[in-house]
Amino acid sequence: MKIEARYVLILATGLILGVSLTIGHGVFAEREAAPAPLPLKELRTFTDVFANIKNNYVEPVDDKELIDNAVRGMLAGLDPHSAYLDAASYEELQVGTTGEFGGLGIEVGMENGFVKVIAPIDDTPAQKAGVEAGDLIIRLDDTPVKGMSLKEAVEMMRGKPGTSITLTIVREGLDKPLKTVITRSVIKVKSIKSRMLQPGFGYVRITQFQSSTGGNLVEAVNALKKEGGGQLKGLVLDLRNNPGGVLNAAVDVSDAFIDKGLVVYTEGRTEDSRVEFPATPGDLLAGAPIVVLVNVGSASASEIVAGALQDHKRALIMGTKTFGKGSVQTVLPMNDGSALKLTTARYYTPSGRSIQAEGIVPDIPLENVRLAAVEESEFGAIKEADLSRHLINGDASKQGDGAKPDESATGTPPAAPGADKKESLASEDYQLYEALNLLKGLTILKGAR
Repeated sequence: MKIEARYVLILATGLILGVSLTIGHGVFAEREAAPAPLPLKELRTFTDVFANIKNNYVEPVDDKELIDNAVRGMLAGLDPHSAYLDAASYEELQVGTTGEFGGLGIEVGMENGFVKVIAPIDDTPAQKAGVEAGDLIIRLDDTPVKGMSLKEAVEMMRGKPGTSITLTIVREGLDKPLKTVITRSVIKVKSIKSRMLQPGFGYVRITQFQSSTGGNLVEAVNALKKEGGGQLKGLVLDLRNNPGGVLNAAVDVSDAFIDKGLVVYTEGRTEDSRVEFPATPGDLLAGAPIVVLVNVGSASASEIVAGALQDHKRALIMGTKTFGKGSVQTVLPMNDGSALKLTTARYYTPSGRSIQAEGIVPDIPLENVRLAAVEESEFGAIKEADLSRHLINGDASKQGDGAKPDESATGTPPAAPGADKKESLASEDYQLYEALNLLKGLTILKGAR
């Protein structure tokens, strides 16, 4: 997408453990606004508090530390996504767009004083340890989370790769807290994964929106086309547990499948905050059906894509209601190397919907169920013929020397070609299995028109 260079720092995601928010576009620091009158009475209260702490606190406190804490407090009181970034945090934010960082691999926020998991990132220690979207972390090793700031909790979860931390988790549906030990490592996030589900039907999973995700998506789809010998019949786009990322990447992914019209727009208090992102001509799939999988771990940039494709009726959204982060954060660099991450706008889908605290409602609701196979004994399933003193078959024609039992009556019929693969997909990922079935149905309907 060709976006003006001045829009270089708008953010569209929550905090990721091990890296701060990813850089998108838009800096409003350069604009000149009429100065507001100073609140002298309130500032006098602030200086009184500052002086009392300096003179009377039980231990000496550095001036810079007091000011930094005051700034953090001002931003923390606004909303969960506004924050003060010291020089180190700001540097980490800029490095974060590379998709490589140290930590556990979870997207986190705060809820009622506890750390809430927005989504575990694919192929990370947290995801492999079974951490789930919606989990509340109440204790880090032996330290209660209650009373910590999000920054303090994140810093405690970070550490040298190879070291471990014990998370105590409260999970809906469990009677008691769950303890899980996770070993820290360097997180390398690959934003695109793809494969062919069945001939002509492709699958692309986006784990996180990085600066290169749009281009990587095009490469992945073109590779699937080549593997299938031509145009795809349909595509499943998997955005489950995708916590967001760079706004431009979300625009690029949406634009890959939309010919014209708006992808998303942002709107805030100032004139500069109104930014429109139009689609450019061309559809990577030439109109072939798309099913988008989402869940409660799909946030921010993921919701931009789902909302754009839903509003343009370019895809069917399947799964559960998404996270509901529809705000835009702008990074305002400060003179001392620090920065403010400030919520400056809301983003809206092409039809004008704000999904802030609402989320994207799927066209086809589908809970994340798991199919469990019926367990058989290690000696195989017990049949009538195995029972002691069973009645013999009364048809004499089926008895006799060397006669084999009728396997169609007493055993399992031969599996149809490809049946094992379908059953494996259904038990491994039921939502994906249903998405593939829906995609096939859409292909049939499209061909019948």
